[in-house]
Amino acid sequence: MSQSTGAPSQPPTKVGALDRYFKISERGSTVSREVRGGLVSFFAMAYIIILNPLILGSGTDVEGNQLSIVEIAAVTAFTAGVMTIAFGAIARYPFAFATGLGINSLVAVTIAQQVTWAEAMGLVVIEGIIIVILAVTGFRTAVFNAVPGELKAAIAVGIGLFIAMVGVVDSGFVRRLPDAAGTTVPVGLGINGSIASWPTFVFVVGLLLCGILVARQIRGGLFIGIVVTAVFAVIVEALADAGPSFVDGEPNPTGWGLAVPGIPDSLGGIPNLSLIGQVDLIGAFVRIGPLAAGLFVFTLLLANFFDAMGTFTGLGKEAELMDDKGNLPNMKAALVVEGFGAVAGGLTSSSSNTVFLESASGIAEGARTGLANVVTGGLFLLAMFFTPLYEVVPVEAAAPALVIVGALMIPQIKAIDLTNFAVALPAFLTIVAMPFTYSIANGIGIGFIAWVVMATATGKGRTVHPILWIVAVAFVVYFAIGPITDALA
Repeated sequence: MSQSTGAPSQPPTKVGALDRYFKISERGSTVSREVRGGLVSFFAMAYIIILNPLILGSGTDVEGNQLSIVEIAAVTAFTAGVMTIAFGAIARYPFAFATGLGINSLVAVTIAQQVTWAEAMGLVVIEGIIIVILAVTGFRTAVFNAVPGELKAAIAVGIGLFIAMVGVVDSGFVRRLPDAAGTTVPVGLGINGSIASWPTFVFVVGLLLCGILVARQIRGGLFIGIVVTAVFAVIVEALADAGPSFVDGEPNPTGWGLAVPGIPDSLGGIPNLSLIGQVDLIGAFVRIGPLAAGLFVFTLLLANFFDAMGTFTGLGKEAELMDDKGNLPNMKAALVVEGFGAVAGGLTSSSSNTVFLESASGIAEGARTGLANVVTGGLFLLAMFFTPLYEVVPVEAAAPALVIVGALMIPQIKAIDLTNFAVALPAFLTIVAMPFTYSIANGIGIGFIAWVVMATATGKGRTVHPILWIVAVAFVVYFAIGPITDALA
């Protein structure tokens, strides 16, 4: 039996309001770990401030208008900052937000080709409102369960290939061959089968650098890779003087695709947030009709829906925040806030914002609470004041990140039972249709239709969820809209 030393007993450690609110001690973390994790998450995600402007800025809308790279960079950082802080304060998880890759490509490459930018962002806002309603009512989980796991995996893989395709084409690594070439080969490597331009050479160097950094699990590897490649591009341009891809209206195949790298006029300045509020909620329905506009909304919803659900699950497991049943506590509130990310992204013209998988880097550093998000979001807001730096980053320096992200999404193909051809064919069509038709919407629609047909033909039609039948029929109408319109004319 031990004897008392006579020293007064120590009072229990007082837990402050910040600790109680974010449950820092309860989750086995500390304020310093949360701050460190928030810093790491930011540097792992900061590439989106460069990449999103290059994706959205590379496209033109139906009226030939382009968005300013500097303005997109500013609203990208602003929206990511606001949504990341909001999610941390409300859901209290260390899951940071930013513009969703894949969704922004869908907006730039597919939707904006048929509507104006304001109308396209209006569709994003509507999609976000629907996501919020589905989350509030609990129907979001039901819809999620209606799509077979193999098809969800195929959609993710297809989006990965689509993103990679955008990267290799924008960099000039893969080029469209003119019809006058007299060949049945639609695309080719570089110029006449060679890496014959300095910008494409910069892309190759950047791709290898980003690949090495990611393979070695360097924190913020993609961001570091883009920055180093951009600096390399500035040096190359100073020595080689490749110039822009168009000179006096004439094509220059060996020039830079968008921005010509160089020393910026200034390092920082007041952010240009003039894109905020440039939204038209009904214009798309008038311009292309309710059916086509509605299907675009549905496609945006699917892309956002499945990406967010999968990411929530993965990050929850990584942070050991799941309950005994494998569910993330307070999931409903998390999904509601995530839905508002799409609304915010549309209202600011930065495209739909969603939870970012790169948050796993901050979690690996020790982040367990929403306090880390407050740190990450604060850094995004600070980054708004350095947008002049992003204008001089050429697409060839950022495109490697697209290819790397595509490669990171490919492993999900392991979730598909490729030995069952009734599953393999719809999955395969989903995957290849996205890059081959340059449309995420086409891949999802073709995959859904093929899944329903194959399941019915093999006697498993009753296993197909009614929601999937409705979606498949809607896509049939979507693909046949031309003939249907002609027949009704």
